[in-house]
Amino acid sequence: MITGADRIPALKLKAKQVPEQTGRKDKTGTRTFVGMPNGIREITTFGVDTLLTDWSDMTMPPPYGPLFQCAMGGTPVIWAGGTVSSVSGTQIVFTSPHGLSPGQAVTFSGEMRFVSAIQDTLTLYINAVFNNIPVLGSTMGPTINYPLAECLPSASIFDYWDPATAVQRIIEGAALDKMQIKVNGDFQEFDFSGPARDLVDSASFTSGQGGLTSYPAEPAAVNFDYTIVPGHLGEVWMGVTPAQFCTVTAAELTLENNIDLRVKEFGSDYAQCIAASERVVTLNFTLFELPDAQTAGLYQAARQRSPISVMLQLGETAGQLCGAYMPAMVPSVPKFDDSETRLQWKFQNDRAQGTMNDELYIAFG
Repeated sequence: MITGADRIPALKLKAKQVPEQTGRKDKTGTRTFVGMPNGIREITTFGVDTLLTDWSDMTMPPPYGPLFQCAMGGTPVIWAGGTVSSVSGTQIVFTSPHGLSPGQAVTFSGEMRFVSAIQDTLTLYINAVFNNIPVLGSTMGPTINYPLAECLPSASIFDYWDPATAVQRIIEGAALDKMQIKVNGDFQEFDFSGPARDLVDSASFTSGQGGLTSYPAEPAAVNFDYTIVPGHLGEVWMGVTPAQFCTVTAAELTLENNIDLRVKEFGSDYAQCIAASERVVTLNFTLFELPDAQTAGLYQAARQRSPISVMLQLGETAGQLCGAYMPAMVPSVPKFDDSETRLQWKFQNDRAQGTMNDELYIAFG
């Protein structure tokens, strides 16, 4: 059952439930619609937008963690941090076994990096160098990592209104078909949408709906932190040999699971499970052209269809970091927007690829 600690900073929540579109073909002798029987299957969809906020209790997943888990599929893994012995470029040696695996994140001094390779129990390599280089005795901060998986879980989203006598809603069995991470907006924003099993409300609730015997009351908020992160704070690293880009003006990372609920079985009113198809991870971004090697390298990689690594870091303060890492993304040839006073390149639908559930990693720190 939910608690006050599960409250998220929501921008909006929309939910819709409509009867499955069908029609009567019997001969009624009239042009008048004579109605449909009760019990026709209903289709439920939802969308929720939330914001990156402070991760105050780093021993527990953040409140919006279940949404990321349902979109990614894998069980979140918390790393408690570690002490650095030495750093040489992208190589980090710890004083004790690090317990990390490729794709997990590490943080230091307001920066996040992802593990690209493991050498041994003490030594690993990260995707890009730190701007503030750790030294002997430096402490890496804790992170929580959300990996991809073949099967997707579902969640229930509770929508409470004031006063308590107003109609309250539960989006039961919400499946995350689409996740979007937006960069350089007013705030760091996450959008989720998809189908759901049912829409339960307090006005028409009957015992047994959603597996509940009674409609749950709204829990009291527990130490809810209204701190949100400005949208322009963060870092972008891209390239075959990753370099930091300070010229990105907008970016949008999209994960699509191509979900189709099993809802056509005879004798069942509701969906039985989530059936996800091939995953699609794409990135759209815009940047200013500069006459330097790293910007030219992006164009060359696009022309040659060569994969590059991409890392987006949202935020720049410990406890307010979110990172997205794509080890192999193939950039498209950019469009030139010469309507602006400064030339911008627009990269559209750049798709991430991988071997098995390794095209995208999400972490908070």
